Amino acid sequence: MELSDLMQEKRQVRLEDASSRFKEFLQNYKDSSSGRYVYRDLLEQMGTIGLRSLTIDFEDLLNYDQDLARMAVEYPDIAIEAASKAIRELLETNFPDLPKLIEKFYPRFKNIPRVLKIRDLSSEYIGRLIAIEGIVVRLTRVEAKLVKAFYIHVDSEDRHGFYYPEIGEVGERLERPIACPQCGRSGRLQLDVSKSKYMDWQKIAIQEKPEEIPPGQMPRSIEVILTGDLVDRARPGDRAAVVGILRVMPSSTAPKGIGSSVFNMYIDANYVDVQQRVLEEIEISRGDEEKIKELAKDPWIHEKIVLSIAPTIHGHYDVKKALVLALFSGIPKPQRDGTRIRGDIHVLLVGDPGIGKSMLLQYVAMLAPRAVFTSGKGSTAAGLTAAVLRDKQTGEYYLEAGALVIADGGVAVIDEIDKMKPEDRVAIHEAMEQQTISIAKAGIVARLNARAAVIAAGNPKYGRYDPNRPIADNINLPPTILSRFDLIFVLKDIPSIDTDSSLADHILRVHGAHEKVQAPIPPDMLRKYISYARRYVHPRLSPEVADLIKEFYVQMRLSGGVTSPIPITARQLEALIRLAEAHAKMALRDEVTVEDVEESIRLMLTVLYSVGVDVETGAVDIDTLMIGKPRSQQEKLKLIMQVIDEKISESPAGAAKVSDIVQELSRRGLSKDLVESTIRRLLRDGELFEPKPGYISKVTA
Repeated sequence: MELSDLMQEKRQVRLEDASSRFKEFLQNYKDSSSGRYVYRDLLEQMGTIGLRSLTIDFEDLLNYDQDLARMAVEYPDIAIEAASKAIRELLETNFPDLPKLIEKFYPRFKNIPRVLKIRDLSSEYIGRLIAIEGIVVRLTRVEAKLVKAFYIHVDSEDRHGFYYPEIGEVGERLERPIACPQCGRSGRLQLDVSKSKYMDWQKIAIQEKPEEIPPGQMPRSIEVILTGDLVDRARPGDRAAVVGILRVMPSSTAPKGIGSSVFNMYIDANYVDVQQRVLEEIEISRGDEEKIKELAKDPWIHEKIVLSIAPTIHGHYDVKKALVLALFSGIPKPQRDGTRIRGDIHVLLVGDPGIGKSMLLQYVAMLAPRAVFTSGKGSTAAGLTAAVLRDKQTGEYYLEAGALVIADGGVAVIDEIDKMKPEDRVAIHEAMEQQTISIAKAGIVARLNARAAVIAAGNPKYGRYDPNRPIADNINLPPTILSRFDLIFVLKDIPSIDTDSSLADHILRVHGAHEKVQAPIPPDMLRKYISYARRYVHPRLSPEVADLIKEFYVQMRLSGGVTSPIPITARQLEALIRLAEAHAKMALRDEVTVEDVEESIRLMLTVLYSVGVDVETGAVDIDTLMIGKPRSQQEKLKLIMQVIDEKISESPAGAAKVSDIVQELSRRGLSKDLVESTIRRLLRDGELFEPKPGYISKVTA
């Protein structure tokens, strides 16, 4: 007997033995707590509904037969084939017609005890069953993979056909058999496409989680092949756990001369579990939970958490409080009609250089259980949202997730947001309010989740913040983005003896200390505290608290009057509710209290009186944020346009003299500089044109 025949015989014996042991496991395994035959019920369900896959909990297999579990890890191809055979034989007993309809059944193993990091995958795991976790960043369309080819012997007299199994992996060519197995003669063998057997096939790429990437390292990824009922389980941005066999294929990028000996690793998926939004990746032990609950009982817990944010940065209590609230977030509220009210809190920091904005953002990104840090200077619209790219080998288009999609369920930190190009800034509009990313390119139409809190920082347009200009003139951001931030803080570097003295003392203490500055709550514990609160704490609004929020909103609206500026809108009311819920989460409360509402109102008023004030009248005017112009400027613009229309209509030539317009508006109380600058802007925007020097006319549609 030849060696190959001997190996095949040994493999067959091992396959038969494993199949009988799997059959025994599926028939006899009972749940220890309920005493129920788990897999008997699942097989009954498979036969009734007509399912192709049976999900097997690896822990059950390990408890029942350790040798069989070890074989599934070390020789997964044999184990999967044996389990598939066992499932078929068991189903044939009660459902004799089902195996005739379904050609192959698939065992799906979940809960592999050891989950490997993508960075730790090496050649020693090739051919073994492994488990990894990461983020889906790339997705191809579903295609049909040939698994059994039907060939017709054209040169034969009876033109007979035969099946030829094709089990080649990714990258291999489909090769015809050398000779016809029925008549033994070589000749022209033609593939019959209609009679051949196929299976669904899709390729995705799994990337390391942002929190697992070592500082200064590029994120690593690995390709995963999905087949059968695993296709379309995940989409870009999803966090997925993949169980599969680590395989290799010839490398297409290896240098010449060694290309034939270099192989790329990929995973042939056996089971895919798309994780939910909750922060599952942070393990919280029973001891950690007891410490968290003990911390929450402290009456000063809010202050301790705030002081634990960037302890090396002096002051900025309200700013740190806002960042903490963004980390805890409010409660998202899915509606019955399919819409969703966001619970994430967006925060923007605008301030003078050297005041510590970037350090605050980096600390938040380090502290958040799930965060992506990016800079506006080096980010494009595709990099922030999603991109449609083309595969160099196949020429097919595929979808690749960006930073906001990867940050789904966490925090997206954007430094230097004012440095982004205007066309790139537009891309984050939808992500901030609807919390989705819509893509329609190269025939790919998709909508991805981007349920992340956006924490951003930017520098003033003119170097330092000018309090005599509105916020829209101070920062290079359009009002459409400014209005989507729940809280906006202006950090000013104003000389003061007391403030400068305490700041200098703090910096000298930090630089001169032999030990690191200690935070009231260590960062690791605070990260677990935040994760626990986001996962398990969902505070509700009591009727008393709801009345307090309603009263504040109505009183603020009434204070503006009918013709006066509007101080607050429904968007700020929703932000107020989110802030109150996040404040209650900080103390792990199940109900929002009056204290939570009062603190959120204080923060909201701080923002409104800081950036929502009309610098000319001193009144709170929310239009300063919502549309970039306070009510007073809107009225002046309306008056300027009215006079321009009057002068143009009075002129027989349909063009008004600029000096006459300036003179008339000066008589009505407007300054010459304001009128001239407004006319220049209208000319630049294309609303007016200059038929001849010194004259203007309106552009008609």
